[in-house]
Amino acid sequence: MSQDKQWHNTVVLVTGGGSGIGRDACLALGREGARVVIGNRSPAAGQAVVDEIISAGGQAIFKATDVACATDCEALVQFAVDHYGRLDAAFNNAGLQREFNPIHETPIEDLSETIDINLKGVLYMMKYEAAAMLKTGGGSIVNNASIFGLKGMPNTAYYIAAKHGVIGATRAVALDYATQDIRVNAICPGPIKTPSFDRVTGGDEHMYDDGVPMHRIGRPAEVTNAVLWLLSKQASYVTGTALSVDGGMSAE
Repeated sequence: MSQDKQWHNTVVLVTGGGSGIGRDACLALGREGARVVIGNRSPAAGQAVVDEIISAGGQAIFKATDVACATDCEALVQFAVDHYGRLDAAFNNAGLQREFNPIHETPIEDLSETIDINLKGVLYMMKYEAAAMLKTGGGSIVNNASIFGLKGMPNTAYYIAAKHGVIGATRAVALDYATQDIRVNAICPGPIKTPSFDRVTGGDEHMYDDGVPMHRIGRPAEVTNAVLWLLSKQASYVTGTALSVDGGMSAE
């Protein structure tokens, strides 16, 4: 537990908490004494993270959630409130990417699913998170926008559109609640060593080194550190921003 105990008993919701960056954030929050509420499409993966947090002496609960479904998003926030009485912070991390294709060859199913999860899912979660936070005096939200919320890349128009939309939505919602003590920010990770990254690269973590000024990919903990800072009171005057954690890629 951190010495200042800023996370002690704070209620923090994380979507996509079953693997990768989401899992790392959940475990870190659990170690810091937060009460972690995990939403994930895979019950086995989500419950495994809960079990890991509890076995280490932390507090966590899980609810199977498809963020593409508005009623699932509403139910996840209500699940947090029912168990812990409030919602203090949220990391809207759930997302996916399908095959790389030029737009004329992109299957409608891939396009629709990616927009539904990566963009609509964030909007749905913010809708219900903000409503819960207003009832208890405020809170903090961080959305995972990815570096591709800031720049383009060939053959991924559907993904780029969703992630640019996340940054736009983050800025707009931050303005909605700027005087009501709800801060809303986005995190923009570059290439990070996660199971999703390994699927794209076949496990070659050096595949994209030449495209990163720091000449390496990042680790989930490096994103988690930034997420926890944005969520915390240490970032009390930060809202509506998109913070890059990308080894310098967005500076080029």
